[in-house]
Amino acid sequence: MNNKPTIAVIGAGLGGAAAGALLQQAGYPTKVYEQAPAFSRLGAGIHLGPNVMKVMRRIGIEEKLNAMGSHPDYWFSRNGMTGEYQSRIPLGEFARDNYGAAYITVHRGDLHELMVSTLDQDNLYFDKRLVDVDDSGDKVVMTFADGSIEEADLVIGADGVNSRLREKLLGPEAPIYSGWVAHRAIISAEKLKAYDLDFEACVKWWSEDRHMMVYFVTGDEKEYYYVTGVPEPDWNHGTSFVDSSREEMRQAFEGYHPTVQALIDCTESVTKWPLLERNPLPLWHENRLVLLGDACHPMKPHMAQGAAMAIEDAAMLVRCLEEVGAADYQNAFELYRTNRFERASRVQQVSHDNTWLRQDEDPAWVFAYDPFEVPLKQPINEGSPV
Repeated sequence: MNNKPTIAVIGAGLGGAAAGALLQQAGYPTKVYEQAPAFSRLGAGIHLGPNVMKVMRRIGIEEKLNAMGSHPDYWFSRNGMTGEYQSRIPLGEFARDNYGAAYITVHRGDLHELMVSTLDQDNLYFDKRLVDVDDSGDKVVMTFADGSIEEADLVIGADGVNSRLREKLLGPEAPIYSGWVAHRAIISAEKLKAYDLDFEACVKWWSEDRHMMVYFVTGDEKEYYYVTGVPEPDWNHGTSFVDSSREEMRQAFEGYHPTVQALIDCTESVTKWPLLERNPLPLWHENRLVLLGDACHPMKPHMAQGAAMAIEDAAMLVRCLEEVGAADYQNAFELYRTNRFERASRVQQVSHDNTWLRQDEDPAWVFAYDPFEVPLKQPINEGSPV
């Protein structure tokens, strides 16, 4: 008989899918609830550093990801105007030898589909938007927009920057608009063959106040993706993204290197997204509720580590439940927070400052991390909820 607590994961994004997969592997009766009506291949590119690939190994999909992703030998940083190299960060074989796993870039939708496929499909529920949660008894009662009511012993909020669970713990508070937007586009690599230019597998073009990050999202290098960081004082669109245009891109990157101009010329469609943040939260858990990922530490994507932090959170949370024993969930949750708060906050800050790998530096503190192996730090006031 399984005496482990029943767990509900709110949100089947990358962090929620990782949590659900690892919990189910560990024998927890786990249901995952996603507000989207069905799975779809959303998003564009994503970096998976060795720190994330070590979690993918535990989930059992590392080799599939290695087969589908692009494997850059370096992260290059280049001056946006002159093209001069500012940094050459070795990846490829160096990453495997020194950080314990590969560094790959993939299409976010392909990664997400693979992660969702690892879940118990009988306990994955779409079209479930959480509207209320009652944590006042010996079970958590969840009410969804479709009128259904579900119960669980523990509930994990992996429901993103506008988390309903975060709101339950800390009250309504809009995320902070950072003053930056990201343009996103996927380009057919076939189009780039018309140019006598070097389109590198992973390169970030920088100037004083903006950048363009470019990389392949498939192992066959047929899809080339860029994401920008561009200052924009206000976001008044009332939506999570809007359509942009080649004309807007040309204006934003006027004077940039011919390689960047070629990318803009080959752009068929491009969208623009506000970059949202929160200050480090004072509370990650209370009673039977606990947060992970963007629900508690949303950040700019300028380190390519936002999803990585959610996936690391999921791994550490499951490790702490196993370490302490899920019956003592409050201490398990506090052990989790203790071992994630400093790292997530540091990554938030570096992402905000947008300095990551701009010059040559040692990225081992990010890439060599393994949430399953790092020594656990004990809470200062053990047993006291924070």
